Amino acid sequence: MASRSFELESVEMIAAAAVGEPGKSSKLREAMPSAEEMTLACEKFHLQGLLTRARELLEAQELPADKKLAPAPGTPNVGEADWAIGELGLGYHESKGKFVIVAREVEEEGSEPATARLWISPEQVRAFTEQAEAVLAGGRPTCQFCGLPVDPSGHPCPAANGSRPIF
Repeated sequence: MASRSFELESVEMIAAAAVGEPGKSSKLREAMPSAEEMTLACEKFHLQGLLTRARELLEAQELPADKKLAPAPGTPNVGEADWAIGELGLGYHESKGKFVIVAREVEEEGSEPATARLWISPEQVRAFTEQAEAVLAGGRPTCQFCGLPVDPSGHPCPAANGSRPIF
């Protein structure tokens, strides 16, 4: 089976979008140089984790904010997902002065998961975090008591009766 893994040293644009009703779907979209595009399906917690890690790394590296890119578009056009993300990570390579996003496809029995390694600049990370935060803010509101998402029909709040759900 041919490998479905790739590494791109230069990504033109990266953006997040929510597709469908709040709570149903999130997408991560990368536009590559040469006008090639890729859409990866991910969960809200993937984006939240990516944003948390991006803030940590930007602060830890004390990267100057002298150059600022315009934020990515609010709602990028997204097509059908190329594949769904199972694992998502972010790191910083000091000698390259770039961030790397590593995404791995959800593993399915009998197949090799696809992986993507995308190198982006600190300015792109800053622009992405601003844009992705706006996408996440447009999702379902959270309960002020328990922090869980509230559906339009409401939600059974574990704090309302003093107990937590057992998982």
